Amino acid sequence: MKIDRLLAITIYLLNHKRTSAGDLANRFEVSTRTIMRDIDSLCLAGIPVISTFGVDGGYEIMKTFQMEKQVAGEIDYSFILAALKGLSTAYPDRELENTIEKLQSLGENSTQSIVIDLGVANEHKGINSLLSMLSHAIKIEHIVEFTYTNTDNITKSAVVEPVSIIYKWYHWYLLAYQPSHETYCLYKLIRMEHLTIHDQENTMLHIPKDAMHIWESRNETRTMTTIKLRCSSSIRSRCLEYLNGTIIEEYSDGDFLYEIMVPENEQFWFGTVLSFGDKVKIIEPPEIIERVVATCSEVINQYKNIE
Repeated sequence: MKIDRLLAITIYLLNHKRTSAGDLANRFEVSTRTIMRDIDSLCLAGIPVISTFGVDGGYEIMKTFQMEKQVAGEIDYSFILAALKGLSTAYPDRELENTIEKLQSLGENSTQSIVIDLGVANEHKGINSLLSMLSHAIKIEHIVEFTYTNTDNITKSAVVEPVSIIYKWYHWYLLAYQPSHETYCLYKLIRMEHLTIHDQENTMLHIPKDAMHIWESRNETRTMTTIKLRCSSSIRSRCLEYLNGTIIEEYSDGDFLYEIMVPENEQFWFGTVLSFGDKVKIIEPPEIIERVVATCSEVINQYKNIE
């Protein structure tokens, strides 16, 4: 319906600032001519949409404009509730529980068709204490200090300004600003020890969205590698589930050639491949084959003298 699209365009412009007619057309799956008519309708309705011409031109809503009426419906609340309940399975927090209670009271009769369970993120109980302390530090905008052990097993003290807590790659991370290097870094919580909150406030205001963008554009150092494996038909479902790759060839005996692109030094995929035993064989690249052979030899040596 047009009225729904007009509301959606208004919300989109409020959240994304200046946007071209082409981008809006792609977003809402209509023609640019339709978008232009919709913008005219918004202007007639009193929404202060500004048109800017040129290479960086587009539509935007005046910064002084605010929407005061309720724009979320029952379906919107069900999605928000599902997301918050999923978060609560990973991050126990009293304020979060209170928020869920409020939203549930707004839609008691709604049917929740989506359930998100992030309980795996809550399996290490020691993480909860770190999450609570870091959340508090972020809220009061105070510097924190902790000892940190990196992937090279080097332990150092870190004094940083916490920005936000992130759950990605199956782990909790702290996104923080490191004043000594004037850059943003990600710290895995499981590698933190001796966390303390300083009395000193942060030296500057940090916007989580902007900080994450800076980290992603400047500090993503993981080297990706493409691996081809010949897999037995007996582990087909497990390959698809755990390795998230593509079957590029199938053989008459049921075996298949599987291709994955993974972070070179990441442990999850490597451990998964080893767990498949003789049901999988790495075809390429040679350096990964050598790594598997070396690891297996080290394991065998551990048990040579056992009678």
